[in-house]
This record gives sequence, structure tokens and C-alpha cells, in this order.
Amino acid sequence: MTVSMYQAGVQPMIRSLNNLIGILEKGAAHAEAKKIDPEVLISFRLYPDMFPLSRQIQIASDISGRGTAKLAGVEAPVMEDNETSFPELIDRLKQTVTYLETFSPEQIDGTEEKTIELDMRGNTLTFDGQTFLLSFVLPNVYFHVTTAYNILRHCGVEIGKGDYLGAHNH
Repeated sequence: MTVSMYQAGVQPMIRSLNNLIGILEKGAAHAEAKKIDPEVLISFRLYPDMFPLSRQIQIASDISGRGTAKLAGVEAPVMEDNETSFPELIDRLKQTVTYLETFSPEQIDGTEEKTIELDMRGNTLTFDGQTFLLSFVLPNVYFHVTTAYNILRHCGVEIGKGDYLGAHNH
């Protein structure tokens, strides 16, 4: 059986972002239950030179949407990166999932050999579509989702591997 680019990329991103919504909902409930100012969690970072929780969410959102758009050859909507609350961060992820759901397999499948150019801090990176998806987009999404998970877990939110992986529907 062959796995398509859509199956390998878009579907796992939707799943990861939906799982991240659940993780953030637990973070918000934890802050409320423990009488913690949500801003403490939203601005928390694992190390001084790492981005805070809010930025981890924004990057996971951006990489998913922009990466998929690049493969499909369309322009991704720009988000303002101004979210400062759990509801705003959750809404951003829901908007990203809704955007990802607008893509059809036909827009993504067949882009394995497509040349993708990406401006990274003044350098142009060039990939073929499959390498872009499997070696750049997905690892970045997983990194930022995992880091967001780790920030909240470190702050005492009762989440586990099951929250990260989500329900296993076959």
C-alpha cells in the first residue's frame, strides 16, 4: 500500500493540532482550578532562550498552514501572532485545522518532486516536496507541539502521552 503525501502530512497535522487543542483546554482548566494567572502558563518557557508557550502554538499553527499551502501552490492566510489567552490560542488552532481541512488530497498528492523554496533568515532553502513535508514541516510541527506539551506538563498540568497522541480511531 502506498501512503500519499496528503495522508502522510495533512492528516497527521490535523490530528496533532486537534490533540494540542485538548492539551491547551486542560492547561486552561488547570490554571482556573489552581487559581494560577493563565498568563503565567502562556508566557512560560522551558529555558530562557526558548520561546514561550504562546509562540510554540503560533509556530505549530504557521508551519502547518504555510507548509501545506506551499505544497498546494497557494498563499496561506497571515495570522497576527497576538494571542494572549488560552481561548485565543485554542481559537487559532481551530482556525488552522479548519484551513487544513480545506485542502483536498488532489492538491497535495503528486507534489513529491515539486521544488519548494523557503526563505529562512535571509537564506533560501530548496527542497523537493516530499523532503519538505517529511524532513522539515512535520518535524517542526511535532517539535513545537511537543514543546508546548512539555511546558504545560512541567507546570503541573495533568496530561500524559495519551493526550499527545489522541484517541486511536481506526
